Amino acid sequence: MKITISDKRKVQSIQDDFAEMFPYLKIEFFSTPHKVGAPSPKKLIRHPAATIGECRSKHNSGSITITPDMTVAELEQQFNEVYGLSVQIFRHSGKAWLETTVTDKWTLEKHYLLPGLLFAILGFMLWRFAELHAWYGIALVGIFSLLIIASMVLAACQPAAPTEEPAATEAMEEPTEVMVEEEPTAVAEEPTAEPTEEPAPTDVPAPTDVPAPDATIRIWADDTRAAVLVELADEFLATYNVEVVVEEVSGIRDQFIIAAPAGEGPDIIVGAHDWIGSLIASGLLAPIDLGEKAADFTDLSLQGFTYTDGQLYGMPYATENLGFFYNTDLVTEVPTTWDGVMALGQQLKDEGKVQYAMALAGTTYDALPVQTAFGGYVFGLNEDGTWNANDIGLAGEGEVAALSFLRAQIEAGLIPDSYDWDTAHTLFETGQIPFLMAGPWALDRIRASGVPYAVTSFPAATEGGAAGSPFMGVQGFMVNAFSENVLLAQAFLTEFVATTDVMSQLQVTGNRPSAFVPVLEATEDADLAAMDIAGANATLMPYIPEMGSVWGAWNSGVTIALSGEQTPDVAMGDTVTQISDLILGALAGMVNIPGSWQVAGAACGSDWDPACATSALTDNGDGTFSGTFNIPAGEYEYKVALDGSWAVNFGSDGAQDGPNYALSLAADSVVTFLFDSSTNLVTVTIE
Repeated sequence: MKITISDKRKVQSIQDDFAEMFPYLKIEFFSTPHKVGAPSPKKLIRHPAATIGECRSKHNSGSITITPDMTVAELEQQFNEVYGLSVQIFRHSGKAWLETTVTDKWTLEKHYLLPGLLFAILGFMLWRFAELHAWYGIALVGIFSLLIIASMVLAACQPAAPTEEPAATEAMEEPTEVMVEEEPTAVAEEPTAEPTEEPAPTDVPAPTDVPAPDATIRIWADDTRAAVLVELADEFLATYNVEVVVEEVSGIRDQFIIAAPAGEGPDIIVGAHDWIGSLIASGLLAPIDLGEKAADFTDLSLQGFTYTDGQLYGMPYATENLGFFYNTDLVTEVPTTWDGVMALGQQLKDEGKVQYAMALAGTTYDALPVQTAFGGYVFGLNEDGTWNANDIGLAGEGEVAALSFLRAQIEAGLIPDSYDWDTAHTLFETGQIPFLMAGPWALDRIRASGVPYAVTSFPAATEGGAAGSPFMGVQGFMVNAFSENVLLAQAFLTEFVATTDVMSQLQVTGNRPSAFVPVLEATEDADLAAMDIAGANATLMPYIPEMGSVWGAWNSGVTIALSGEQTPDVAMGDTVTQISDLILGALAGMVNIPGSWQVAGAACGSDWDPACATSALTDNGDGTFSGTFNIPAGEYEYKVALDGSWAVNFGSDGAQDGPNYALSLAADSVVTFLFDSSTNLVTVTIE
């Protein structure tokens, strides 16, 4: 199988091509490569809607030939060395996708087929021993022993996963049932052979010796948190006679929304505080009472999980926000204003020590500390401290001033005109920029680079002004409102998780500042301590559903303003109008054809914009929608998007989130798109 690589292709389309050959494997794209034998941080996963051009450092086109006998390591190396792409292969196991990090020397075929083959071999061995038993009266304990050995072989051939632990208990119970049922049969066949063995079943420990658990608590967590939580299961069982089952699940929020109302969801989920708005609106979360333990958590982390009704809907364990990294070989004292940062950068550039003063790793979240320093904001607050979705600050005086400042630095050559995460980090790690805005998820990469660095708080716009404020996310545990064990779930959290020992483990494995005060105050990691200080004035990520209408329009507006295509006030004015329309549902019913052709053929401000009015199709009144556009020659991709957002979109197979359509034009053409709402498919006429 060959996979074509080009800047215009979407991550999703390559994932779909790979899945066709290996349905039980999947390929994920990351901002940075993982270390040998180490997992890839989920924070760095590239979104399926991202283009390959946005994900890589080497922009040559071509193809990769993938064969079943290729190892995971070889495949990842080829993607990285030839095309500058960081990928990781995952294998489906139960309800989770497991990284193949520890088995990256296996072939793709082995990952795909080995578990099934082992079970087949095990089945054959058991059948063969059953025959031998029938012929020669071989003791059933031999079969039992073989079962244990084969099970151990099978377990040894698969990556360790905490979620498989309960299965081991079930497997151990199985032989007891076989022995109880089969032993009387053996006696019946040869009643005079060994009559004294008939009482043998009484030697088996009675099931009543180990009381069955009174209840079971299920937890959905990612692979980072699961390993810590599963270690608490035995102690909780001994204390409450309640079993704890920890399951590694990807896409926790999306799966929880479906499973919880149907009574199939877990009792506890691990996730971010900005989930609570939509989950509470759907009635899926139960309030949590931390009691005296509330005093052990930071105020900002508790505020993150506190809803508009004043109740707490999550128990926090970590926080994450951007910090201001600087190269300690180049900078001895960090300026207190952004003008000072640029002045120092200019001096270092004039001395030939750096290429730029700073680089932007993104236009929205990753650039927020500059925007907030000048007074920019996303949503305002009501008098009671709740978010006000009607007060959108992205076209305000502060935001316009911030973008004007950044545009001036780009024109002066102090900030590059690319806003790619990987490019910005590479420049810092190679000493080409002295400053970088980055989060704790980048610590492993920056440390590995060997660049000398430290982390501090953000500068202000003016001397004595308010320092730049990053967004803060809070990670925590939430309880399913549909759970039959709400109180037990809460007891597990407050009595077993909210301890110095467990919270310390969560801080180490997650590499984030702890939300648990005793652990935070004792933190020995200087970087995490500095990150916490940098987030002291952080703005909590809004949990209101309206935040979902912000990101795409915000990114487009900032990109247009920084490119100079429009002035910041005009670009951000259009942005706020678009966000307002999305929030109010004004774009409901819109059928759009967003793609890499929009700027060239529809005069849109940016490509892949699902809310661009000039690329929208017209309702024909018969269930079809069409639009005709003059598009220059070139290679393009596109999809169908409804209602001005990516929430509902259709690919070339007519399926939600399907692969991109391809559009190849040898010459400037008049192109007509026709969307059929009955099939969700598009037909194209080229003139």
